[in-house]
Amino acid sequence: MRASGTPAGINLKDGSISSQRNIALFHDYFAIRGGGERLVLVLARELEGCTLVHGYRTQDSYDGEAFPERSVSLDLPLPFRRSGLRVMALAAAFTRRRGWAASVPVRIFSGVAAPFAAPAKGKGGVNIFYCHTPPRFLFDQRDHFLARQGAVRGLAAGVAMRRFEKGYRAAVRRMDVVVANSQNTRARISRYLGRDSVVVPPPVDTDEFSWGGQGDYYLSTARLTPLKQVDRIVEAFREMPDRKLVVVSGGEELEVLTRRAAGAPNITFRGWVDDAELRALVGNAIATVYLPLDEDFGMSPVESMAAGKPVIGVAEGGLLETVLPDETGVLLPPDFSNDQLKQAVAAMTPQRAAAMRAACEARAQAFTREKFVAGMKAVIEEALRQAARKA
Repeated sequence: MRASGTPAGINLKDGSISSQRNIALFHDYFAIRGGGERLVLVLARELEGCTLVHGYRTQDSYDGEAFPERSVSLDLPLPFRRSGLRVMALAAAFTRRRGWAASVPVRIFSGVAAPFAAPAKGKGGVNIFYCHTPPRFLFDQRDHFLARQGAVRGLAAGVAMRRFEKGYRAAVRRMDVVVANSQNTRARISRYLGRDSVVVPPPVDTDEFSWGGQGDYYLSTARLTPLKQVDRIVEAFREMPDRKLVVVSGGEELEVLTRRAAGAPNITFRGWVDDAELRALVGNAIATVYLPLDEDFGMSPVESMAAGKPVIGVAEGGLLETVLPDETGVLLPPDFSNDQLKQAVAAMTPQRAAAMRAACEARAQAFTREKFVAGMKAVIEEALRQAARKA
């Protein structure tokens, strides 16, 4: 593992983050330009003296300029980056870094495999885990995940998952503090991992998203994976040829959804786009449509509201904590029908959407980058104070 520069030591008994110049931030990997990736990069830049350690980075994620100078890649070999091998390979790679992690007074972990780098509690330093969600393939979506593997692969996957779960639970027990991104995730952490947590909502670049006008389209920005239910959105718009849908993202279902939308000129797939184009698409939409299954938090709805655009969402998960029904959007029941979705889109006319602009912009200010950074610094300071009392 190579880092640029050697972190300076600190006096743990000081307990003040202002003197903190030795922080290690561990994150699984950077393969897309997603919310979790943005959160980690914000934290790495805002915490003075922070070294960012990650499994690998691909060209589809953020470029090198977005990373802090003190950034270390474990360079996980390409053959091990496949979805069936990646999490186990990363867990092993991070486990090998426990010795180095133990030399750093403050360790922050983000992701599923990165927590394996956490050294034992009570032997100096503090372990802080920012939990985006307990791994859904291990817990609430376990049956769904195994069913997709088929009979033979499912048996092998089940064995690997049990082994990984044992290591993951042990890593979580080594944490001094667990941070959740929402009350929804906090409840999952309590239910599946038996740990309490503090809630610090993720940072949203509210200043980067703004009203740009009002085009003639509705927008979907969710990743094209089964849990995001973009297929439901595509199906509804296929039956509404007078309403335009722009899908701006990528993922494993891109090819399937593109075929499903064939012959529907009102549906456009843009794939992954750069930040400037994403901001323009959000800022000029009528509204956004975001219907994930029990979303952990969901940055996309907040970005939409920051641009003054209401959200057609679903009344479960993180959206219950961000979208205000009939003020900044519409929340469908979790078991919504295709007709209910079409009715919601039809009712969200350009005039109604524009009338929600001010409320949307105001609501987004509850989830700014500044509030996230202040919240995380407060967590670190408290962890240091607790460690100082025990020293």
